[in-house]
Amino acid sequence: MKKILMIAAMMVATLSASAQNEVGQFTLKPMVGLNLANITNNDGKIKVGVAAGVEAEYGITETFGITAGVLYSMQGCKDKDNSDFKSNVDYINIPILANAYLFKGFAVKVGLQPGFLVRAKEKYSNGGIAVDRDMKEFCNKVDLSIPLGISYEYANFVFDARYNWGLTKLFKDDARDKKSHNSVFMLSVGYKFAL
Repeated sequence: MKKILMIAAMMVATLSASAQNEVGQFTLKPMVGLNLANITNNDGKIKVGVAAGVEAEYGITETFGITAGVLYSMQGCKDKDNSDFKSNVDYINIPILANAYLFKGFAVKVGLQPGFLVRAKEKYSNGGIAVDRDMKEFCNKVDLSIPLGISYEYANFVFDARYNWGLTKLFKDDARDKKSHNSVFMLSVGYKFAL
């Protein structure tokens, strides 16, 4: 992780980019995407979910901007051995990102993302009977992660790929593995326009 952050910092420090942002301009970007989510140290496999929301960006310089957003994010995992078992953990995420434009249309981004738990359920089949169990009381209400990503803008459409590296343990109950964290790879498309 330290190597990734150092590489990102070196890339930002050696910018020789062409203009991307207008200084002092606000832009808005409604977006929708696909999550490939898992829960670490939980013997799970990837669960596909949806992410949707809006991000706003302020251009500090022509090659650097700050973004803040609100995204509904469907996360969780599936069980490796039981195809019926799903862990659905949904959040309202607030990504706050620094965007460095390395060349026209292309940006690298890093930031901090608090997430607020909306729903936590386990779904599985028990002897042919469908079980839908609420797990919210066993989960921490706030999830903090570090989003790292890249994006490419073409004709106001922004194609974004980012990995959200979970820092906060998912479960608060001692009966659960305290080292379980959210791990989410998000692919999204948005439309960016000036305010």
